[in-house]
Amino acid sequence: FYFTENVLLRTQTSPMQIRAMEAIGQPPIRILAPGRVYRKDEVDATHSPMFHQIEGLVIDKGITMADLKGTLETLIKAMYGQDSVVRFRPHHFPFTEPSFEVDFMSSDIGRLSGKWIEIMGCGMVDPNVLENVGLDPKIYSGYAFGLGVERVAMLMHSIDDIRHFYTNDVRFLRQFRSR
Repeated sequence: FYFTENVLLRTQTSPMQIRAMEAIGQPPIRILAPGRVYRKDEVDATHSPMFHQIEGLVIDKGITMADLKGTLETLIKAMYGQDSVVRFRPHHFPFTEPSFEVDFMSSDIGRLSGKWIEIMGCGMVDPNVLENVGLDPKIYSGYAFGLGVERVAMLMHSIDDIRHFYTNDVRFLRQFRSR
């Protein structure tokens, strides 16, 4: 990667959440923030030093963990089939508490059918984050999640190598042409 002392390539799209909270001000706040991110990953079939993420953020009165779970279960079932089973494993992410890794299992994903697959991270927005943007955590709460776009597409279409997205091979790209 090439950068200057004033430029750092972002490792996640999470900073968009704070920018949105500051720009919007008072809830309700509901955003999706897509973007390209960079990590120190070795290139292999499932890793790339550059990929795309989508972050989601919801803040309002009365938002609970049940809202987060229901939203993500609905999203996963819409993407990978109604028979998908979703589980939430405790994890640590800065700025959310509690935090979770989200796994799913579905019979509609080819060779990975019947196996748990990690798909995203999520959590409830830490009350300190709300306070730092001028929101009262006794009144407002929220949740956030983030997932990799290429990972979602790889699972949806049984793509075995992330590098296919970046080789500009027309034969690969043609299979996704709208009909």
